[in-house]
Amino acid sequence: MAKAYVGIGSNKGDARAHIHKALEELKKIGTILSISSLYKTEPVGFAEQEWFLNCALLLETELSPKALLTAFKRIEKELGRTPSIKNGPREIDIDLLLYGETIIHTEVLTVPHSRMHERSFVLLPLSEIAPNVIHPIFKKTVAELRVEIHDTHACEKISDPFPSL
Repeated sequence: MAKAYVGIGSNKGDARAHIHKALEELKKIGTILSISSLYKTEPVGFAEQEWFLNCALLLETELSPKALLTAFKRIEKELGRTPSIKNGPREIDIDLLLYGETIIHTEVLTVPHSRMHERSFVLLPLSEIAPNVIHPIFKKTVAELRVEIHDTHACEKISDPFPSL
């Protein structure tokens, strides 16, 4: 079994409900071992849209990183995500942040997530559930990366962790 850290975000429609549905679907492909609080976050890249709700979770799974990506894309489609502009509004976004100590760089998949170390909306929830996990490229803990971040976009904790799923 592998441990995969996953980021989830939504800002279109009922964002909280979309995230909850995504969590229910993720339970079908693994075991959710922990989940962060919800964070309300300012959009990055395309500012003229609603703010996002984001969280992070630890998923124990037998799926490979590539199989996880396929499953995430299927879940996003099932929950109504449609093609949009880059960094635009979306019903749901599911990203593979870390997969154990694995490093992958292909045209379709990069692990660790290539911009996770630059984004408060990833590092704040992730540091809540995995502060001591080491980024396999930077050789720093998630907590260290969070302290070093230069992201000025607002990211505020708005709820306690989701109840056990």
